[in-house]
Amino acid sequence: MRVFDPHIHMTSRTTDDYARMYAAGVRALTEPAFWLGQPRTSVGSFCDYFDGLLGWERFRAAQYGIRHHCTIALNPKEANDPRCVEVLDVLPRYLAKDGVVAVGEVGFDSMTDDEEKVFVRQLDLAGEHDLPVLVHTPHRDKAAGTRRTLELVAASGLPPERVLVDHLNETTVGMVADSGCWMGFSIYPDTKMDEHRMVRILADRGLDRMIVNSAADWGHSDPLKTIATGRAMLGHGFTDDDVDRVLWQNPVAFYGQSGRLLLDDEGAGIETGPSATFEGNSVLRGQRPSGQEE
Repeated sequence: MRVFDPHIHMTSRTTDDYARMYAAGVRALTEPAFWLGQPRTSVGSFCDYFDGLLGWERFRAAQYGIRHHCTIALNPKEANDPRCVEVLDVLPRYLAKDGVVAVGEVGFDSMTDDEEKVFVRQLDLAGEHDLPVLVHTPHRDKAAGTRRTLELVAASGLPPERVLVDHLNETTVGMVADSGCWMGFSIYPDTKMDEHRMVRILADRGLDRMIVNSAADWGHSDPLKTIATGRAMLGHGFTDDDVDRVLWQNPVAFYGQSGRLLLDDEGAGIETGPSATFEGNSVLRGQRPSGQEE
């Protein structure tokens, strides 16, 4: 089983998670810019974070044989903080960088007017930079938030096949399917979706435009939930090719629209191995990752 996790926040995870993911079959991922759990108070803190996604985190993943990509945006929760709105002015220079495969996460958290203004502006930026968009749907009032999301996407003029609407469930998948956008599902241990509910949706609606992710972050989550979904699919009677389509081919097809996927065997030019460092920092500290010893 080869896996591309299209939405996971590795900045919040450990190198042990990278090792476990590689051993389970994860070979590529996308890390969306998101809220760190505590409010940021200046544009500079966002720039440092974005630089980390493009530099240190890509290096760290490569040491464990995983290709790292990211999406860049002002996330919905912080769109309500006037100290953060200036981030919109610095986004263009990050959206032009290699390895940035979409604008995201954008969308709604509490469905405020400020969130909507920032959402619309970032949809415009996606069009200006010819990038796909990763959209976060709210945890509260999800149906209303998803409905308004689709209205704004339609008004933006972006082709729906370049938009991934994430964190869906049984109540919202139908409207997104009808819109022509890609459908994203976050598989969690106790909340959002689980792998068995996900399999039922796949059995009911098919595999077209379906994206499955772990969305693992600093909270209670599991970076191996993509693999659990693949196993549940096999147990339900789906084929190996079906699993490969959902867990690899679909995310590659969606993010491949950016023209910036880093899936080559050379690790996107990053030095790897026990002696490799980034700004003088080592991940492996003279050792090889477990399971990758010569």
